Amino acid sequence: MKHNTPPSFTKAPSWVDWIAQDPDGSWWGFEAHPMIADYGWYENETGRYVRLGDGLANPQWRDSLRRRQDS
Repeated sequence: MKHNTPPSFTKAPSWVDWIAQDPDGSWWGFEAHPMIADYGWYENETGRYVRLGDGLANPQWRDSLRRRQDS
């Protein structure tokens, strides 16, 4: 079942320090602070990124960015 709860950092690769959701509901993990665009988040050319799963479309996706607490 799709939901809009962020994926757990413990289930993401160890290098993921940021998690964010795109408007279509896709969850992404980023090594470096991601940049925001009109259509979602993107890596800033200094780090890796990985798709972490699907959620529901989210009109408040700009508020979804979370940082790993132990970073």
